Amino acid sequence: MNEDAIQLFMNARRQRVESYKESQMKKVAEEFMRTSIMPGYSYNFDWLGRPIIQYPQDMAAMQELIWKVKPDLILETGIAHGGSLIFSASMLALLEYCDAAEKGELLDPGNPIRRVLGIDIDIREHNRAAIEAHPMAGRIQMIQGSSVDAEVIQKVHAVAKEFSRILVCLDSMHTHDHVLAELEAYAPLVSPGSYCMVFDTIVEDLPEDFFSNRPWAKGNNPKTAVHEFLKTHREFEIDKEIEHKLLITVAPDGYLKRVE
Repeated sequence: MNEDAIQLFMNARRQRVESYKESQMKKVAEEFMRTSIMPGYSYNFDWLGRPIIQYPQDMAAMQELIWKVKPDLILETGIAHGGSLIFSASMLALLEYCDAAEKGELLDPGNPIRRVLGIDIDIREHNRAAIEAHPMAGRIQMIQGSSVDAEVIQKVHAVAKEFSRILVCLDSMHTHDHVLAELEAYAPLVSPGSYCMVFDTIVEDLPEDFFSNRPWAKGNNPKTAVHEFLKTHREFEIDKEIEHKLLITVAPDGYLKRVE
């Protein structure tokens, strides 16, 4: 495929994605999201043997962004069963494999360069054991503690200073104050051109009583935190093209690109 044909393909894709914004597809996707969350649809999927608790569409977007950004470090808040850590680690392993292949070198799996750092207030022992026993474990470091605790933030920044290109995923407690504190703590680590992904911003778009048994709700959630954060952080902007392309996503307005 020559460059002209590739450009034509990409132009057609952009036009197609643009057409989704006000389409019947968007309405159908919104209805699917409303009806799929409470039955626990996102709990149905694994990545390399570990539950990932993400919608496949967001997993696809994460893959595209990791390939595009080529981070040295992926920082994640919220660990649960560890599927997302394994996902990120496997993508970083692929990046290193491709780097080595381009140079005509052999990849040394015992000396990983790119890393994943996960933070959770409660890393359950059975999950920790499964993550540490996984083939991707050599790329993963975990910190137990609140992601907004000053000591934890200090530890994370100490790790991050060893890396030059960083991507961040926020997916722990979904209240406004907690996510805003995470953004203030970790978004500055994001490299220009890289992303801070804020999950479960969809809470703001769901009915009032949808999360009656949770501390987050309409008006108090990751999306409200994102919009508050962006008021004073012009170095970030929402990459709307991602959610327009996905249609089905738990992170509307949650894909934040650092533009400066």
